[in-house]
Amino acid sequence: MTRRKLLRIVSCSLFLTALMVDAPLGSALAAERSSTPRIGVLVPALANSPLEQGLREGLSQLGYIEGKNIVIEWRRYAPADQDLVLVATDLAQSNVDLIVTVGSPATQAAVQATTGPVVFTVVGDPVATGFAASLARPGGHATGVSTLAPELMAKRLELLHQMVPWARRILYLMNSSNPVGPRLLEAVKKAAQTLRIELITLDVRNSDELNRALRAMPRSRAQGILVTGERIFLTDKAKVAEAIRQAKLPAIVPAREYHDAGVLMSYGPNLKEAMRRAAAYVDKILKGANPGDLPIEQVSTYELIIDLPAARALGLKVPQDLLLRADEVIR
Repeated sequence: MTRRKLLRIVSCSLFLTALMVDAPLGSALAAERSSTPRIGVLVPALANSPLEQGLREGLSQLGYIEGKNIVIEWRRYAPADQDLVLVATDLAQSNVDLIVTVGSPATQAAVQATTGPVVFTVVGDPVATGFAASLARPGGHATGVSTLAPELMAKRLELLHQMVPWARRILYLMNSSNPVGPRLLEAVKKAAQTLRIELITLDVRNSDELNRALRAMPRSRAQGILVTGERIFLTDKAKVAEAIRQAKLPAIVPAREYHDAGVLMSYGPNLKEAMRRAAAYVDKILKGANPGDLPIEQVSTYELIIDLPAARALGLKVPQDLLLRADEVIR
């Protein structure tokens, strides 16, 4: 036997031995990878998103580190005309164990797109919108953290009235296609009637309607504006805030994130904290809990934030009782 043939035989033997030794290890690694939890997240596209920060922090506190022992498939949506059902369907088909959503439209899309578990956050009235049979026992495949949305909208109108008691015409920037939209409008109309305020609705369902609504603000003869917690408004918050400034209208919005764009007041849940709480549901479901058996948590704490420079720009003196009540005053 020549030296070259001998070397070839030895090389083949070593290669086959390596395959036999590595096969169990490769199989083990593949099994480990397949057992790593995979969650999908359907979230508005926001710079320095408090929603994403809150979810990561909440998961980290429970021992989950993205990219290490949990995989997160992010689906960040921004365009107002984007079909959330298509986005949710794509996410459901990416082999995730559950989907986390933000808001009623995204939750509705996920519930339609999959029969797998859905953990929602900042959803107004999940029972009335059909996401759950009851708060104590949801019964379906969705659960999570909800807000008192109709009551919140009425409260925002009351706070705006306290700020500008002379205002009698208030613009209501809304989206009738939101599953909870009709209930919000009903609650605001009742509050407006009690306060003897004329409510002017601006219904916005897509980008074109948003642009038209913002252009119509200066011609509306309104004396204030009330903004709902729609994704279309939140993701375009700078554009919305600029239109409000140009129209010189005192406004109240649903989240602190608008203050980066210089609005007068906000009243609503802390989005970062809401997502932290959602992480607990993710953990329980990944450990085998049935979402239909997990009670829905209602946010009980809401933040009132007042921007004094914005008030001065509008020539407003903020009532002392509102300043004392505020959780944060921007000076």
